[in-house]
Amino acid sequence: MRDSDRRAELGSFLRAQRARLRPADVGLPEGDPALRRTPGLRREEVAELSGVGVTWYTYLEQGRDISASAQVIDALARALRLDPDEHHHLRDLAGLAPPDTPPPGGEQATARLRRLVDAAAPNAASLYDACFDYVAWNTSYTLLRLDPLTFPPGRRNLLWMMFTDAANRARMVDWEPAARAVISQFRAAMGRRPGDPRLVALVEELSEVSREFREWWADHPVRRFRPATVGIDHPEIGRLDLEMFKMRPMGHPDLVLVLQVPVGEDARRRVASLLGRTGRD
Repeated sequence: MRDSDRRAELGSFLRAQRARLRPADVGLPEGDPALRRTPGLRREEVAELSGVGVTWYTYLEQGRDISASAQVIDALARALRLDPDEHHHLRDLAGLAPPDTPPPGGEQATARLRRLVDAAAPNAASLYDACFDYVAWNTSYTLLRLDPLTFPPGRRNLLWMMFTDAANRARMVDWEPAARAVISQFRAAMGRRPGDPRLVALVEELSEVSREFREWWADHPVRRFRPATVGIDHPEIGRLDLEMFKMRPMGHPDLVLVLQVPVGEDARRRVASLLGRTGRD
């Protein structure tokens, strides 16, 4: 969308939201309806409710070439009684980052994501949070990579798995490039959450127990996720390559779903056979 089109849409959206409200909806006296020449709230009322100058608000509705801060846009969202989706849309039109809104929570949301992870079989699937802690994983993941439940609570984490689990390290064909990629992605994630106590604790603990982590972390590596293929030597089904895919579930921007897809029909058959021998799908 061109800037001029975005500003015009912003003005149209503000006018529409203003028109749907009555004074009583926002705690203002109704007054005589016959004296109101416009449906809904007046511009002056929206400006007063949001603490924004009338002229400035008028310019926004007119789609003029001005910029509004996040504080102004959020104040308008409150004054116009916008719901979270409308607030998000208003921020988009103003060229701002989405508002900080908590994702749908509770056990129902978690169970829904677990069903998604389970449905990825025979591909290995795992779900991580912003600290790289495991949230969910499927049977394929436990058979091809590892079972996070073998780690104690507090250490069921991708970095702990990568840098401290000897069995995982031995199973990986090229452990070092994969480990360096993970630590680089973790550095990038930490840049988005500086000072997060959980992340700080992870760095301190892993630096104590892993020489590689300590030395590589000191180099300040930064690299976001890139498409990759990881090779493993599985004790039961032999060598196979797993193509890595990473995505974020809508509504859960702090979670990451990673799929590890066997490369080639032969690899897929061997993974299916392994799942069949365990009696699990």
